[in-house]
Amino acid sequence: MTQTAPPQLTPPQPTARSRTFSQLFSATRRGARLARLLGVGQLCSWDVHPTLTERAEVVIAELASNAVLHGHVRGRCFRLTLVL
Repeated sequence: MTQTAPPQLTPPQPTARSRTFSQLFSATRRGARLARLLGVGQLCSWDVHPTLTERAEVVIAELASNAVLHGHVRGRCFRLTLVL
């Protein structure tokens, strides 16, 4: 009986064509709103399909508001990073 080695899993590597957006926002309601607006604006500038942009807007809004409302360190900022 022969045994084969398990396949080596490698994490996906960004290609040269990947696009990245990263911005630090204040942990306030205004910062959460700005994260949503700038995130959607960036996706639109990358010509992402509108359906995907709408879904991403909901996710960005939820995560940004959670960062503001449930963050444990008062006054700490949060970062939004998008990679396409």
